[in-house]
Amino acid sequence: MEAIYRCANGAILGLAALFAPIKPLILCALSFILVDFVTGVLASRCEAKQRGEQWYFSSHEAWHTIRKAGFVLLTISMSWLIEWCILDFVTLNLTRILTGAICGVEMWSFLENASVLSDAKLFEWLRNYVKRKVEKEIGEYEDE
Repeated sequence: MEAIYRCANGAILGLAALFAPIKPLILCALSFILVDFVTGVLASRCEAKQRGEQWYFSSHEAWHTIRKAGFVLLTISMSWLIEWCILDFVTLNLTRILTGAICGVEMWSFLENASVLSDAKLFEWLRNYVKRKVEKEIGEYEDE
């Protein structure tokens, strides 16, 4: 039985060592997801209050966020394996690019939530500014 424990511990520690270099990226993406979730719940509550409706916490949204966090973790891990194990002869920074894209989407969602929660027009302006920039960039690529 002790041999099984040693083998299991070795496998777990081996996996931990394999993914240790991307720990900061994973923590960063998960923290963005957490901030988006908390502000999303607060924004939902604020919107329900403004409409005069009763608000309740939906476990469906929490499970959706947990699934999303799992998929983000897998996406970052798989891109790391591609970059480090398969395409190790090329410097792609694929994992950082994907993590940046994930964090960008979560930040977009945060800006939407912040514009609902805050009376400050800054968040609404930032959301609209980013939307215009993205539409402009996408429009330029569609023309080509």
